[in-house]
Amino acid sequence: MLLMDHEFSWRRLGELLAYQPDAPMLFSSGLFFFLLIGFTIIYYALRRQTLARIIYVTLFSLYFYYKSSGIWFGLLVFTATSDFIIGRFLAQATSTRARKGLVTLSLCINLGMLAYFKYFNFLLGSITLFLNDLGFYFGSDRLLYLEFEPWDIFLPVGISFFTFQSISYIIDIYRKRIEPLGRWIDYVFYVSFFPQLVAGPIVRARDFIPQIYRDPVVTRAEFGEGLFLIFCGLLKKTVISDYISLNFVDRVFDAPTLYTGVENLVGVYGYALQIYCDFSGYSDMAIGLALLLGFRFNINFDAPYQSATITEFWRRWHISLSSWLKDYLYISLGGNRKGTIRTYINLMLTMLLGGLWHGASARFILWGALHGVSLAIHKFVMRHWPSFKKTGEDMTPLRRVLGVLLTFHLVCLGWIFFRADSMATAFEVLNQIFTNFHPEIFPQFVEGYRMVFVLMVLGYVTHFLPKRFDLALRQVVTRSPLVVQALTLAILIFIVIQFKSSGVQPFIYFQF
Repeated sequence: MLLMDHEFSWRRLGELLAYQPDAPMLFSSGLFFFLLIGFTIIYYALRRQTLARIIYVTLFSLYFYYKSSGIWFGLLVFTATSDFIIGRFLAQATSTRARKGLVTLSLCINLGMLAYFKYFNFLLGSITLFLNDLGFYFGSDRLLYLEFEPWDIFLPVGISFFTFQSISYIIDIYRKRIEPLGRWIDYVFYVSFFPQLVAGPIVRARDFIPQIYRDPVVTRAEFGEGLFLIFCGLLKKTVISDYISLNFVDRVFDAPTLYTGVENLVGVYGYALQIYCDFSGYSDMAIGLALLLGFRFNINFDAPYQSATITEFWRRWHISLSSWLKDYLYISLGGNRKGTIRTYINLMLTMLLGGLWHGASARFILWGALHGVSLAIHKFVMRHWPSFKKTGEDMTPLRRVLGVLLTFHLVCLGWIFFRADSMATAFEVLNQIFTNFHPEIFPQFVEGYRMVFVLMVLGYVTHFLPKRFDLALRQVVTRSPLVVQALTLAILIFIVIQFKSSGVQPFIYFQF
């Protein structure tokens, strides 16, 4: 009997450590917490042995990705290997033609993978629809009706993030901003570093690579700051985002016509808070984990719903992606250097491609178009009325309040198409809000969804607090004795357990 139990325990352990499609590795999971403790002990034991530490972290990062996407971790290795080799040749190339050819090769490999895994079904379906429409136009006797069955293509977690990161490395070498790495393992380390691997932030090589070779030293202040960020991320993700999603937002978007316009509107507000808490929560944990390992990443979210203009919003929301799109797409298209009309076109193209980056669907393209048009209009207004260039403290309080309200609702309009499963669902939500609005049922909503309402109010109030409150709370956690920090962690784990759902709730941006 004891032998059977022993064998069963080892079998269960093997199953737990193997890839499970229905249970990807999450920062908020207990398994990751225990693996991280063991990883950290060995990591700091190797802190003065640079090469051994790099190999160790790379292996752990690849295992982390294996737990998220199974055998597709080989795709990550392939991406890193191909761009490492291309980067070496690119630095040695002397002719402009050869250099451009190598950059084109890298783009073809990286964007080719994205095109297959993310956009193949979308493109093939669109072509099929076009041919069928063409056949209908010319008559059924001229062209046959084509049926399209989507291919069963697995989407590796975070493929958009690590391909964009690898592309930035090649382009920076081409622009002679950085020198290529000399060791393959160093580049794999950069591309696969597990805190930001599957959902960002997108880290630039020139910011990250110099930190690889420094002995990891974490000061008391950095340790406290890292813990604070992890605390915030866990609370945002597991307490606020997951709870309001499962208990209200998902229900509204699954069947908008079953709810009144008020409930649909609150559902949209709920999703705006959900996606912010989900994604910024991941970024907080990624930045905090990296800080505990001796790496500092730039901030990825800066209270985006406090923005008074759409331009300011994109300076605060998903900063690593928006800056990437600006530096490697908008500027490459010509930016604002080729005249006013071309500037507006470049903005539209950048945001359309940014929308397509999020997913192969007309909904995401429309979402990108909405933001592109809004940015172009704001740039036009600033060009003709210079007073609208003012932001932050330069704006009058009234203008800033009105700007925040307008920008927030414009962003929420975009979130409807971002979240809905189809265009039909998105228009059902809008139809309910504009034609079936019954404010008198709001007290019933509060009564029926009391905890959802409380968490939404808590989430928005803390989001709109001035930055000094966040800094003050950060200082409290940072300066607290280790015992108090440990006690805070224990309380946080208890709270998370109380709110945690029975099923695994992946981060929203895992699908991108």
